[in-house]
Amino acid sequence: MQTDLLEKARIYEEKERRSVRPELPLFHVTGGCGWINDPNGFAPYKGEYHLFFQYYPYELAWGPMHWGHVKTCDFIHWDFLPAALAPDQEYDRDGCFSGGAVEMADGRHLLLYTGVRREECEDGSIRVTQTQCAAFGDGVDYQKAPENPVIGASLLPEGNSTRDFRDPKLWREGDIYYALAANRNRSGRGEVLLYQSDDALHWHFAGIPASCTEENGPMWECPDLFPLDGKHVLLHSALAMRASGLEFHPGNGTVCHVGRFDAQSCTFSEEAVQAVDYGLDFYAPQTLLSYDGRRILIAWMQNWDSSGFPAENLHFIGQMTFPRELHLSGDRLCQWPVREIEACRCNPFSLQEVSVQDELCLQGICGRVLDLSLHIRPGEGGLYRCFTVKFAADAGLYTELTCFPEKGTLRIDRTHSGFPRDVAHVREFPVSFRNGEIDLRLLLDKWSFEIFVNGGEQAASSTLYAPPDAQQIFFSSDREVLLSVEKYDLAAEELPS
Repeated sequence: MQTDLLEKARIYEEKERRSVRPELPLFHVTGGCGWINDPNGFAPYKGEYHLFFQYYPYELAWGPMHWGHVKTCDFIHWDFLPAALAPDQEYDRDGCFSGGAVEMADGRHLLLYTGVRREECEDGSIRVTQTQCAAFGDGVDYQKAPENPVIGASLLPEGNSTRDFRDPKLWREGDIYYALAANRNRSGRGEVLLYQSDDALHWHFAGIPASCTEENGPMWECPDLFPLDGKHVLLHSALAMRASGLEFHPGNGTVCHVGRFDAQSCTFSEEAVQAVDYGLDFYAPQTLLSYDGRRILIAWMQNWDSSGFPAENLHFIGQMTFPRELHLSGDRLCQWPVREIEACRCNPFSLQEVSVQDELCLQGICGRVLDLSLHIRPGEGGLYRCFTVKFAADAGLYTELTCFPEKGTLRIDRTHSGFPRDVAHVREFPVSFRNGEIDLRLLLDKWSFEIFVNGGEQAASSTLYAPPDAQQIFFSSDREVLLSVEKYDLAAEELPS
């Protein structure tokens, strides 16, 4: 049943997207208008891949959460679909928060999401109740289950909070449905809870695979658990993390635990831990298993500290990262842009071992929608101390990426990239140099950049607000380096429809 609130959102978004269309990035998912944050329900359905997202179409700010909706066949060309959910029931009147999706055995599309309700108590305080709710549909229209909420307070461990109970990640194994959700226990410590169901309506609590540590914050949002290359990976987004060297920064961050999950005991045994992304804008990742067996990740490419300051003259805020293929190298999670991007490459240009020292602009190397690969190695003068790539540059605006081989770090700096406020603009993180050599891949798409280091050992995602005509790229080094460059412009047949 389509309610008035959902119909209003669908009419509004269809009208607004027509005027906003020229502003949109070419390959990165946005809402087409208004605000988006977490990706939701990223999963295959009937031969395609659907992606939903936290969505408020009416303003460039967080509001009562709806679910926006797009789909794709190739992770490159995304089709806008009508908004899927609106906060139109008593149990979700204050927001349809994050969740998952799966194709059911009978062909229906199941959405499992967090319904939020706020109530004022007699003493003036606000009681927040979060429960898990189901909706069933056909890939376009969805009917919320009369049984909602299907996972409520009665299915929480004793003493656990209904205030922080959210973000179910959904999957199916044969005839059994599984949901992984974030929660806090009576001591305020975050936990990851696992639920099982035979019909997606009647659930039972299966166990607690993992709990928060002090280092990784008091609350783990948006958990995701999946097998990868003979092991298991647990991803989550942590609130109020402590800084840990250059691996984890303070505040909100994303964490990857590599280890083993024992389904019988419902326990996850950690073997290694790392940041998922080292950039300034990355949160709430979700993954899917593609039809050809790849594990694909996508995340919100924004952060809560900067999301309140949209760019001037833009009519949308928030976008997703470019989808990434995941694999393990030993105990390290590696990420690489999905291979489908190669079909969009055009105007190839390459140079081999160009000597770079003073700032240099190379003819043929420029643009704002491109795929740029760099191999950097020391020249005859010995190890350089810093090598810098300056991109999206013009008339005083630029973003910098600097390599420090002696320290073994990479630094991104978007201080001069057009942001209207002095929020966090610099991030430095550890990388591997091989006798001063390093490989970098840079994806640029109008309002963002994503860095992939040494074949995907690290990834770093950030937004930028320099106008699209800021297209120059400069290279410089304190000592001679030999730079090899492979550049492609990126083109799509059409923007998201």
